[in-house]
Amino acid sequence: MGMSYNFSMSYEGKAKIMKDGPSEGTMIMYFKDDVTAGNGKKKAVIEGKGKINKAITLKLLKLVEENAIPTHLIEDIDDRSILVKKLKIFPLEVVVRNKATGSIVRRLGLEKGLEFERPLFEIFYKNDDLHDPLICQEHAFMLELIYPDDLLIVRNRALRANEILKEYFTSIGFDLIDIKFEFGVDEEENIYLADEISPDTMRLWAKGTTESFDKDVFREDKADLLSTYLEVAKRMGLKIEGF
Repeated sequence: MGMSYNFSMSYEGKAKIMKDGPSEGTMIMYFKDDVTAGNGKKKAVIEGKGKINKAITLKLLKLVEENAIPTHLIEDIDDRSILVKKLKIFPLEVVVRNKATGSIVRRLGLEKGLEFERPLFEIFYKNDDLHDPLICQEHAFMLELIYPDDLLIVRNRALRANEILKEYFTSIGFDLIDIKFEFGVDEEENIYLADEISPDTMRLWAKGTTESFDKDVFREDKADLLSTYLEVAKRMGLKIEGF
């Protein structure tokens, strides 16, 4: 194939700003207070949200790294930023589902809360114009989004990260329902788990219930997002400056 992965560049996204780091091969990931839903149709700025997601992300990246999953984390910077490796990010959103909710319920007519016999691995093509469609692995190869060997590694690491995080959240009173990951490669083609791990990128329910502790409280106007995210941080043993 004539594929070549492109290095991520400085850019401002919906919830974060990525900019060049202090040394070659590094980037600074800055967490904004912005929150969006429905492909950006619903949006708000919630003061302090970026601090909370940064603290949660830092702890969870360290957790998966301690369990032999390489991540892009280099070091902490401040209450809103972390230093990460500069990677070529695969144009894929990788989703692992433990229970049915959200889009899979609408797509397949499943009962909300249905627990899968084993975690379900899905990939979505990151393309705003196409609204990030669900694709199969053959589509990913045909579109030259990722090499087959790389996708196998991504799949195995995503499933393992889900297992680690599911066990962790169970220990603090949550069920991990589903989670979105992104991955990338460095100059030597080593694969790393990238992006954030926060209530913006997963669904958490209070253990044994369907009470949301994630961005669904904003999507569906169910509760206050800031206090919801703070409760997650509190159960994780995190102290956020200013709260």
